Amino acid sequence: MKKLLLAALVASSLGGVTVPASADVVIRTAPPPPRDERMPEARRGYVWAPGHWEWRHGRYVWNNGKWLRERHGYAYRAPTWTERDGRWVMERGGWRRGDRDGDGVPNRMDAHPNNPRRD
Repeated sequence: MKKLLLAALVASSLGGVTVPASADVVIRTAPPPPRDERMPEARRGYVWAPGHWEWRHGRYVWNNGKWLRERHGYAYRAPTWTERDGRWVMERGGWRRGDRDGDGVPNRMDAHPNNPRRD
């Protein structure tokens, strides 16, 4: 009974801890300009993820570009830094579902997905 009561007290005390909904990085210092990176020749079945700056241990660190195995039905979006109210926010990149033609518009919202002559 004591263990159960102790577990309930610990669980209820953790309820007051707030955890951010996302693990966005927000800082006041603007990132350096992206480095010039030579993209290698295309590889069948792979997508090039360009290099980008990340904030680690109080400073910017460059991550080199790399090849990622293609995922059918998904489009890759590279990480980007965006300024919001004088602060810089890193929007995490990653795979987004449902963009067959790679135009950045999800298929469910695209009037003409996969139409090469779309206006």
